[in-house]
Amino acid sequence: MTQLGDMNLSLVLGAIGSALGTGVAGMAAIGAWKKAYLQNKAAPFLLVAFVGAPLTQTIYGFILRNQILGAYWEDVPAGWPILVGAIAGVAIGLSALMQGKAAAKASDALAETGKGFANYIMVVGIIETVALFTMIFAMIALPQAG
Repeated sequence: MTQLGDMNLSLVLGAIGSALGTGVAGMAAIGAWKKAYLQNKAAPFLLVAFVGAPLTQTIYGFILRNQILGAYWEDVPAGWPILVGAIAGVAIGLSALMQGKAAAKASDALAETGKGFANYIMVVGIIETVALFTMIFAMIALPQAG
């Protein structure tokens, strides 16, 4: 039987990454809007999409947390649940942080040029894929009864 702390690591570490990523992207969006206002240019609302992108890693951490809770841990050495949650949580959280950094650059570029949204959002999405793959592969690797 897992301890409550064991299964929460993927959620907590993913959420920390989301907080850091949205913080970085949010600061860049605010700076880009400020530049636009100072130049009497329209401030692109689309920057909000970049700011919110790292939030999904919290959801991935939560989904994985629930799968860790439901896994069959009886025949597995002690400490494995915490190890799975920690390693996957770090990968998910780092994906959110790096996604926020890329989103920050995308915010600056889009606000300055008014071009490239599709390209920028593709890059942000590719970085998101790291977290998604981590969640899926970790779920596949969880021990099952039988």
